[in-house]
Amino acid sequence: MYQKISRDVKLTAVNLYERQHLSLQDILACVGFSESTFWRVLKLWRETGNVVSPTCSLCGHPHVLHCDDVLYLIHLVRHRPGWFLDELLGLLDSNRFVSVHYSTNWSVSAFPSKKLKQIAKERNEQRRMVFN
Repeated sequence: MYQKISRDVKLTAVNLYERQHLSLQDILACVGFSESTFWRVLKLWRETGNVVSPTCSLCGHPHVLHCDDVLYLIHLVRHRPGWFLDELLGLLDSNRFVSVHYSTNWSVSAFPSKKLKQIAKERNEQRRMVFN
């Protein structure tokens, strides 16, 4: 059975063990998790300095663009509505030091991804000649 163990409990168990305040059996009786879990937490503590693995500590996908970056993009679009997405992302990279893939902005954009791909293909001089 899976039981979520808080970061504080894991950290307390590691500190009690490393400072030799209690025996391992007493620590396990107090915190309520198995010996194998304790050794896994201790190994992670010694390798990374954290008792929670990085994949478990963050939930969801981290956001690349912050509110200020999105407002900057909106300002650019209002100022120059004829600019293409690659130009906007170049300005975002050079002026705000945020490098993102063009697919990141599709959720912000009013255009569907298929339309953006067509526009980008038309923008390329070589592909413009063979565009259907």
